[in-house]
Amino acid sequence: MDYKTFGRTGLQLSTLALGTGNFGTGWGYGADPESAIAILDVYAAAGGNFIDSADVYQFGQSEEILGKALEGRREDFVLATKFTNGASPDANRLVTGNSRKAMLASVEASMRRLKTDRIDLYWVHHPDGLTPMEEIVRGLDDLARAGKILYAGLSNFPAWRLAHGATLAELTRAVPIAAAQFEHSLVHREPEASLFPACEALGIGVVTWSPLGGGVLTGKYRKGETGRAEGLGGRVFQAENSAQRTATIDAVLQVAEETGSSADRVAIAWAMTHGAAPIIGPRSLAQLESNLGAAALTLSAGQIARLDAASAPAGAPPRATMRAVA
Repeated sequence: MDYKTFGRTGLQLSTLALGTGNFGTGWGYGADPESAIAILDVYAAAGGNFIDSADVYQFGQSEEILGKALEGRREDFVLATKFTNGASPDANRLVTGNSRKAMLASVEASMRRLKTDRIDLYWVHHPDGLTPMEEIVRGLDDLARAGKILYAGLSNFPAWRLAHGATLAELTRAVPIAAAQFEHSLVHREPEASLFPACEALGIGVVTWSPLGGGVLTGKYRKGETGRAEGLGGRVFQAENSAQRTATIDAVLQVAEETGSSADRVAIAWAMTHGAAPIIGPRSLAQLESNLGAAALTLSAGQIARLDAASAPAGAPPRATMRAVA
């Protein structure tokens, strides 16, 4: 697997990140600890060094599994996790949301589960609709000065709030907003109009989630499989519910046939052409091994253009006017 410098940091990260939302069975859908550790081992053997988790994933089980799995090799990875939702289905309101109190309580709890003395990249999982950006920036800076986190990031924030946070951090000499995470795929291209340009202008590293649109881009739901359509209560899933999405999936399958590859690899390889580090979130070794093949798949300019054309949102500028985000 290749590596690239992440935003304006000195980190050299693998081009694919390993998402661990399926590590555990606390949500009633996921991988048992043995299977999850096997997934991590294969990812590491392929050269992967970027792990993404969250306290809410499987209600804390994801972090607990990682804590055990990383013993003796913690420094081989950049370990990222998130806070906002809490690690239990009935988490107290004072330890959820984005307040400084919730932030401190959450990072301490995550470090205990992960068996680590700091979080390499700490994400605010999503806006809570309440906490001012000034409080978020100050809280992240407090954690960095205390040595509890190394880098700070905003996940699922709109471009205007991301820019506001990055500017506040710069003006107050707080820990920079080094990273942004958001959904992006052939069936969810809206971030190309705002978030990608904002990150490029601000030098923010980009991580994208759900490059397979919850699995819809693999074409498996056409065969009767359920996957994310039913697992996780149907969340994090993009349905094939329009003529354009049908055309997009058809284009992915055609390119997969042309390249002798698979649809998941084509969709992930396309996401990589935007300069982001896509997160793969396999539930099985078979899914992981297939996803990893995207790192070695090179799409031709013509194939990229066809995928772009099939999936382009109305009024979207041509790709030539966009630049990759480092």
